[in-house]
Amino acid sequence: MNIATKCHLDRRAFLRGTGTVLSLPFLEAMVPAFATRAQAMTAQPPQRFVAMCATLGFHTPFLFPKETGTDYTLTPYLEPLKDLKNDFSVISGLQHEEQNGANGHTSEMTWLTSAKHPGLAGFKNTISIDQLIAEHIGSQTRFPSLIFGTGSDSMSWSASGVPLPAESSPSNAFRQLFVDGTKTEIEAQVRGLTRGRSILDTVMGQAKKLRGELGKRDQEKLDEYFSAVRDLEGRLVQNEAWVQRPKPKVDAKPPTDVQSRTDAIGRMNLMFDLIVLALQTDSTRTITLRLSGMNAVPEIEGVKNDWHNLSHHGQDPEKIEELKVIEKAEFTALAAFLTKMKSASLLDSTSVMFGSNLGNASAHSTANIPLLLAGGGYRHGRHITIDKEKHVFSDLFVSLAQRLGAEVGKFGFSKGVLDIDQA
Repeated sequence: MNIATKCHLDRRAFLRGTGTVLSLPFLEAMVPAFATRAQAMTAQPPQRFVAMCATLGFHTPFLFPKETGTDYTLTPYLEPLKDLKNDFSVISGLQHEEQNGANGHTSEMTWLTSAKHPGLAGFKNTISIDQLIAEHIGSQTRFPSLIFGTGSDSMSWSASGVPLPAESSPSNAFRQLFVDGTKTEIEAQVRGLTRGRSILDTVMGQAKKLRGELGKRDQEKLDEYFSAVRDLEGRLVQNEAWVQRPKPKVDAKPPTDVQSRTDAIGRMNLMFDLIVLALQTDSTRTITLRLSGMNAVPEIEGVKNDWHNLSHHGQDPEKIEELKVIEKAEFTALAAFLTKMKSASLLDSTSVMFGSNLGNASAHSTANIPLLLAGGGYRHGRHITIDKEKHVFSDLFVSLAQRLGAEVGKFGFSKGVLDIDQA
């Protein structure tokens, strides 16, 4: 499990990136501290955000309906979701712009950041939308955000353009979420946090002594450093409070990691189950999941060829039909996940974004990317076609961030705000 923290400044002021100024964490976020039982029963659930990217794309003719609006015919990939039709929207026409990069797959690095030309000389990534949201609401839960992946890479990036590692082991993640450490382990964690604060005290003393010897510009830089140190102190206080607080108890059995690297759907399902548990227990309100493809044959009945090779089908009908088997299995798993979210009364308060960085994986195109938005209290049941002259992909991020309480007016190369309810 990796606890994603925040980062506002570059490496010379790294400490600022470790948290926000907090005296105490808001440990009971869903209900006011002195709420009556009746008030607690009627409290509005917090808004949450889950972003999931399948990096080998989807064959969009099997996803996008021909009709727009509510009266559309279910496509092969939407058929498994037929019972949830009013809980999601299919969105076509969005462009993941200026993504020509080091190779055809580097656009997955920027799916949640909207930075330009990934991997080329001089490229520096920017903060991903999940981490920007976590900067605003992450202090309200034990984990500011959770970063998962069915492989080792993640989609989440700090404000300084550093990739944040993903947890790919459901069993490890389960332990971090729900298994309390021994008394000795907890005491060791507290000692480590306390030791971190004592180091900061020394650093602050040295920095203040230097301040009187510096020019105005350097003093301003040092003031930024002071602020960064105070931010880190706040995060350490928050972490210590959570270490002392018992973890939530769940009835679910600890998962057993899928050992076969080619069981893509099995890995996917384990992560989906973990996400539901994490949201049910309000352990976090921001989650990303990178769904990796593979240069191998996935363990799916009816598939005999390498998945990556099938994604480069070149319009070969036989390859497309075999690819359809894989991708329909992914949407079937998604349907089961959304059904569990709905049964747990989580879907209406959770914006679930499921799609890919590639609009045409065969050509590595990032135009007209496949996207499905579920839950979140939006007006769903529609196929929405976006005018590419009016909106780009990152316009949707602005709307999603605002819905979760983040005061964001622009993100990436956004042109404005894409409000799905108004589209």
